[in-house]
Amino acid sequence: MQASGDTVLAIIPAYCEERFIGRVVRQVLQYVQTVLVVDDGSSDNTAAEAEAAGAKVIRHATNLGKGAALKTGLEYAVSVGAAFYLFLDGDGQHDPSEIPAFIEAMNCSNAHLAVGNRMRNLEQMPLIRRWTNQFMSWQIGRICKTPIPDSQCGFRLARKELLPVLMAPSNRFEFESESIILAARGGFRMCFVPIRTIYTGQRSKIRPLQDTLRYLRLIRKYCDRSKWFK
Repeated sequence: MQASGDTVLAIIPAYCEERFIGRVVRQVLQYVQTVLVVDDGSSDNTAAEAEAAGAKVIRHATNLGKGAALKTGLEYAVSVGAAFYLFLDGDGQHDPSEIPAFIEAMNCSNAHLAVGNRMRNLEQMPLIRRWTNQFMSWQIGRICKTPIPDSQCGFRLARKELLPVLMAPSNRFEFESESIILAARGGFRMCFVPIRTIYTGQRSKIRPLQDTLRYLRLIRKYCDRSKWFK
């Protein structure tokens, strides 16, 4: 099956994004028919703004993490029979006008997972974030034994055949890296789509200490259980 605006369900995890979510939803609806926003325990008007913009909204009573929000979205996608799952963030750091590039890349390559690649457009990325992303992507690439230019990008398009892989990773920010590892281990095809790097003062949801420790545990988990990291 070919990806198209009719076959793609957009899943947007959101936590306290009332400033941006309405605009993001309206822009995404220019390219796909259905947008699902998973409000991950926001204390602001994220859910109301998303719904007013035309999204289907599911709310978590408490904050469970980005990965958990994506899994909630995937459960909904299965219930409505979606063939392709588009992931993007709700804070405006992903440009919805690039959605057609993901659809074209997936259709042309027949990949199971198309991942955004910001590493060709680094001018807007803060220096520390750039170094961190490059180092982490290098580490993930070594585990996967294939170059991974941007393991952290949350702008992605996946086929429904990848569902078991997408439901397996952890519930926090490790989701992006771990899903790539599992996809590579499972023999699924991946492609990477050059996208813009957008930073306009949004406050990062990453918690440096806790999320760094989670990342190190992730690397150790897959290094210890395979012979790939050499």
